[in-house]
Amino acid sequence: MYATERYDVIERMLRDDARVTVVDLASRLDITTETVRRDLDHLESAGVLRRVHGGAVPADTASTSEPSLSVRTQRHSAAKAAIARRASGLIPPDFQGSIFFDAGTTTAAVMQQLIPVLADGNIEVVTHSLAIAYPLSEVPSVGLTLIGGQIRGLTAAAVGSGTMRSVEGLRPDIAFVGVNGLSAAFGLSTPDAEEASVKREIIRSARRTIVVADVEKLGREALVSFATLSQIDVLVTDGKPDASLQTALDEANVEMKIA
Repeated sequence: MYATERYDVIERMLRDDARVTVVDLASRLDITTETVRRDLDHLESAGVLRRVHGGAVPADTASTSEPSLSVRTQRHSAAKAAIARRASGLIPPDFQGSIFFDAGTTTAAVMQQLIPVLADGNIEVVTHSLAIAYPLSEVPSVGLTLIGGQIRGLTAAAVGSGTMRSVEGLRPDIAFVGVNGLSAAFGLSTPDAEEASVKREIIRSARRTIVVADVEKLGREALVSFATLSQIDVLVTDGKPDASLQTALDEANVEMKIA
């Protein structure tokens, strides 16, 4: 098999499995591990993948990789809609209390699903996300509190010490929280330290935390961890995690809902 053919196989495996290992590639391609490593080095130089211990992952899974809000809104839209429908079903029609929406495109999708319930006027909504607050501001009967701070343009979320102090003074009944990565060893993570600090306070403040994340986020680790698995109550996703993550979720008593 020529090198270009091997590159195509490796790229296809990355698309299908989101990770490749040196040992597995050597076996599948019937080549030496040294040749596999040279192929991976070449593809990393071309920007196709990123080398990790024992193999490689797609280039866009770097711990600091974070697409813009507009790009993320378009990604996995069907999965996010399904997750939002499943997550919104966790709020009973007669619910009265407060809900905190963390910044994120999946949490925004949950908010959209819940607008008919929120519009009844028996729920107080709190968020630090401009993208979530704006559509809610157009629903007259919604009780809405927007927490201010320094706006991070990439996510349209308020961050900083003032934001954190405001969150610390709250005790929402339910918080919907988004993640960039969720793994057995590293817990919940995101690329930005300031957003991680706000997310950490949201989870500490909430009586019940519901994490919403598409299956692509499972098993990933972004730069900054902001919570352990044991600190969340429910995970709503659109696919089953791998065995190690499932075991960790079970041990942490996390209830999982598959959309």
